[in-house]
Amino acid sequence: MKRILTGLKPTGDLTLGNYLGAIKQMIKYQEEYESFIFVADLHALTIPQDPHELQERIKKFIAMYIACGIDPKKNTIYVQSENAFIPAISYMLECTTSYGEASRMIQFKEKSRQNANFSVGLLTYPILMAADILYCDADYVPVGIDQKQHVELARNIAERFNNRYGETFVLPEVLISKEGTKIKDLKDPTKKMSKSEENPQGVISMFDAPEVIKQKIMKATTDSDNIIKFDEENKPGISNLINILAIMENKSISQIETEFAGKGYGEFKKYVGEVVAHEIALIQTKYEELINSQELDNILNDGIKKSQQLAQEKYELMCAKMGTKR
Repeated sequence: MKRILTGLKPTGDLTLGNYLGAIKQMIKYQEEYESFIFVADLHALTIPQDPHELQERIKKFIAMYIACGIDPKKNTIYVQSENAFIPAISYMLECTTSYGEASRMIQFKEKSRQNANFSVGLLTYPILMAADILYCDADYVPVGIDQKQHVELARNIAERFNNRYGETFVLPEVLISKEGTKIKDLKDPTKKMSKSEENPQGVISMFDAPEVIKQKIMKATTDSDNIIKFDEENKPGISNLINILAIMENKSISQIETEFAGKGYGEFKKYVGEVVAHEIALIQTKYEELINSQELDNILNDGIKKSQQLAQEKYELMCAKMGTKR
């Protein structure tokens, strides 16, 4: 079975966009691949973090993903920083990567322009990402288009290492889902729903109360023609709500249009709000059962054992090939 790896950066709260656009896809992947899922807490350190808040978010992210349907029996789930071999592998990969390669990364160029006092970690974190991917010989890495360049860098690093020192790493491939739908901001449906968005009214958090969710959807931006038809260019607001309902109920766009033909936006929004609020409430119940349970600790303990074993084996192989092992 092919292996897939997904990293979760613990910043902000998870949103409905994360759930519908990414987590539901991960639930499908766990049936098709040997799945590794980790919380990329070291990646979060490229900018200063409140230590207490970071620890809380790590637990919250894992508990929420499991509550959403990520099955611990079908996934190796762990926290990145608990595997000390991964940063060690990352350093060895840094020594085979040129400054030019690292500095060409789009996100580095954008963020370094915004802050001249950027940390060295901002430059090197794509190589840490490569270590995350390569230590476990991941065949596929599901990413958005903005992260595709980082997976390509990991592949280039792996290919160079293999050519220089002999076969060591699997060459990873980008997996960009054709089915994944970008859920848009409720107040500005021209941009995606983001956990970092400043206007909370446009974002549904997976921790929002049911009544808050219904209220946000009722106030979602739409057009004035009151026709429930999917048209992202001319009707982005109502199209976004149609997308949300289609994924929630596992229906096609055309099915939604047919069911609500002749009905107004008010009735449609009310229905969408009830469906979303009900599903998120069920997830929140599971989350509350997990968040402070021994079960969560057991899942992470099992995951890190497997992760460390694979990383140690890869690290020792690299040391032998590079000449640092006695």
